[in-house]
Amino acid sequence: MKMQRNPLQHNLADWLRENGRSPNWTLWGAHASGSLNILMTGTALGGRLADLAGRSVLVATDDQLTAAISLIELDGVARRLILCPPGVAPAHLPAIVTDAEVDAIVSDRAAPEYDALDIGLRVQCFPDIRPTENTVPRSHQTEWILLTSGTSGAPKAVVHNLASLTAAIKPRDHAGPPIVWATFYDIRRYGGLQIFLRAVLGGSSLVLSDGKEPVGEFLARLRARGATHITGTPSHWRRVLWSPAAASIAPQYARMSGEVADQAIIDSLRATYPQAKVGHAYASTEAGVGFHVDDAREGFPASFLGTRRDGVEIKVEEGSLRVRSAGTAARYLGPGRGTVAGEDGFVDTGDLIMMCGDRCYFAGRASGVINVGGSKVHPEEVEAVINRHPDVRMSLVRSKKNPITGSVVVADVVLADAPTDNDTEMRKSAVKHEIIQLCRESLTQYKVPVVISFVPSLAIAESGKIARHHA
Repeated sequence: MKMQRNPLQHNLADWLRENGRSPNWTLWGAHASGSLNILMTGTALGGRLADLAGRSVLVATDDQLTAAISLIELDGVARRLILCPPGVAPAHLPAIVTDAEVDAIVSDRAAPEYDALDIGLRVQCFPDIRPTENTVPRSHQTEWILLTSGTSGAPKAVVHNLASLTAAIKPRDHAGPPIVWATFYDIRRYGGLQIFLRAVLGGSSLVLSDGKEPVGEFLARLRARGATHITGTPSHWRRVLWSPAAASIAPQYARMSGEVADQAIIDSLRATYPQAKVGHAYASTEAGVGFHVDDAREGFPASFLGTRRDGVEIKVEEGSLRVRSAGTAARYLGPGRGTVAGEDGFVDTGDLIMMCGDRCYFAGRASGVINVGGSKVHPEEVEAVINRHPDVRMSLVRSKKNPITGSVVVADVVLADAPTDNDTEMRKSAVKHEIIQLCRESLTQYKVPVVISFVPSLAIAESGKIARHHA
């Protein structure tokens, strides 16, 4: 199979019918699977697709597989799709429903939080696809509404369409070996949705994750399905590398995005999977896909700035990365929210950049800066240094109030291997000293943590990113 027509001029279901003939074109969930070939003449919505025509539909399922099948069926039929990822607080649902003018809900379960919403039409979706002869006109250019993953306050609703969501997806020549995608992301968030669309539009199968599934079990499924291209955040990949089952998979391509990919995690992935191409990419829900880096180095080349690459322009202004492309979202949904991009078409991402020679490095989020006596500290910069220590799995740098400087820097550190009872205190003391020395050699004094605490684990948010109170 080879793409012949532009997917941006289609809806997903028509694209499948016109281009889908791969015999093993499958979406694999944790508990069931769905054939995309069968979906061309089938339904998972119990014959109620026509009831959803022209509606603003909240897709709120527990299972990613039912969400994926529903999105394909509804694109071009519904006027608006609101993708509800796990972790959205029930208290925020009424505002989302009001702002998006939701008048229908598609779900795979009954839930009290939905019963309280003023939504007249409810349709159940199923993991199994059943044949149907009913056809529904696909006359809408459906709006796709994604919710941001911020941990404080209500999520913002970001408006995309299929054109903006697929702006970075290039046609693939299927003469090469088959690709089986897999992602740790949830497909109802931007990073996971990109992989879902790549698989659907590229004729590739996809292995979906499950937030409740242990890492080892997911890796076993990846091995069983022959996953070749795997994506996730650096925190996702650190959990993989901790797992005894890490060596059970053999990806051809391992990609990171969503967080700063420091040199330590890049080098660890290359050492664990020497056969794989290891890369990292930059994207955001509002700005779309910015770029990808495959040179095995953290940061990105300064030559990316001020040039148009793959239809995307990036620049640094007032220290912040700004992106302009066809993948930019149209606007925020809701009263007073307005456009995503500035008058010049660039989106201010809020990600701070440090330039050193011919390389640009991510310093962290503007919202996450620690103020130490008037001097700014970016937690990600300090974490990148701490993570270089061979005995460190991951770290979280945060602020602690101080009566003299306002704040000081402290760090929570997860050790690579649990120390034995005999060497616990001795080892911790030695590692702590070595981490402090490493920081002093690489950072100015006010950035060096004044306290290092060893913790058994660090919290990972629903988005797959390390949980930060300021994010």
